Amino acid sequence: MSTEPRGDDALTSEDIPSRTNSFVGEPHDVTGARLAAEGFLRDLARSSPPSAPEYWDDILLVVTELAANAVQYAPGPFALRMRRTFDGVHVVLHDTSTTEPAPRPFDPRSGGGGIGWHLIHTLCDQVSVVADDRGKDVHVFMPW
Repeated sequence: MSTEPRGDDALTSEDIPSRTNSFVGEPHDVTGARLAAEGFLRDLARSSPPSAPEYWDDILLVVTELAANAVQYAPGPFALRMRRTFDGVHVVLHDTSTTEPAPRPFDPRSGGGGIGWHLIHTLCDQVSVVADDRGKDVHVFMPW
């Protein structure tokens, strides 16, 4: 007869790594946000490697898109928060715009963008936007 372990292996909130970085909102901050995300993932992978190698790149792509949108469409600073969840990574990007992102038609011949929001929705398990009079938080949950 087999028995299941009786120890409590559940993570507490103190055990879940998280990181917050603030940026002025200038074009070079898109690179800064990506590098901050890469540092978070590097630290996270030491104790909890991704369950699929592409998850690392997917998270970096989504962070880059969120930061680029913040720089392009929201005046002023933005903040990037990342934390490990029990089944993935939760990314929150706060910016100063109260306008919620909306998909735009994508035409690769025009060079006018429009693919970022579609990519975010494709790569993430869940996407939500919470806006108030000080700006908005874009929450994305991604597998790890």
